Amino acid sequence: MMGICLDEVRRQGTLVHNITNYVTVNDVANMLLACGGSPIMSDEAEDVEDITSICNGLNINIGTLNSRTIEAMFLAGKKAKGLGHAVLLDPVGAGASTLRTETALKLMKEISFDVIRGNISEIKTLAHGSGSTKGVDADVADAVTEENLDEAVAFVKAFAAKTGCIAAVTGAIDLVSDGSDCYVIRNGRPEMGRITGTGCQLSGMMTAFAAANRELKLEAAAAAVCAMGLAGEIGWKHMREGEGNATYRNRIIDALYNMDGKMLEKGAKYEVR
Repeated sequence: MMGICLDEVRRQGTLVHNITNYVTVNDVANMLLACGGSPIMSDEAEDVEDITSICNGLNINIGTLNSRTIEAMFLAGKKAKGLGHAVLLDPVGAGASTLRTETALKLMKEISFDVIRGNISEIKTLAHGSGSTKGVDADVADAVTEENLDEAVAFVKAFAAKTGCIAAVTGAIDLVSDGSDCYVIRNGRPEMGRITGTGCQLSGMMTAFAAANRELKLEAAAAAVCAMGLAGEIGWKHMREGEGNATYRNRIIDALYNMDGKMLEKGAKYEVR
């Protein structure tokens, strides 16, 4: 099933509209191209409804908010939902500031998201209506570990059930749930955390997976997480002495570019609870 989800993105060439942060916008575009999708970026209020209309999915990332882009997010989100497109929210830094937290909560209230993807601190902030994060990174105290895994799975399932969306919590152990089942995913490398924007890249490609596999939203979101983690593992194997995080970023993109459904099916590390 994992491999089928990737193959469908490549077969369809899924077009994704991204309102994403300017720190990672280029990497998001390249990751979408690597997985077989196609990116388009627009955050101008007068432009976003037309742009999202020609796409298959919408990725909303709040990483670099301003008053202009906030308006664009609501316009594009409502247009995309009206057209039946897959819509994803990446609540980057929710809990780090009042603006980020309130914007994410209002977006959730006014737009019915298919997927919400964030780190555990961001998702806890959305669940409780307030919280704190370490900048745009998860608070160490919130980390999902083997010791608190059962509790974390129950939390993610409850959040997904309450919001009616696929909840994807990414970190050392990734959790993806529709409220009933939860994929516990162990792909990836800790060194991926030394690259700016791996989460943003994943949100872009997860939108493509969700858009290309509308009847398999849970499996599609889980497949995107596995594919990203597996690309991190493959990319790390090709690292040479003296290379650092800039090279590693490119090797991850290359690994995904060369991945097919059979490779993903074989390399995906997960269990369903």
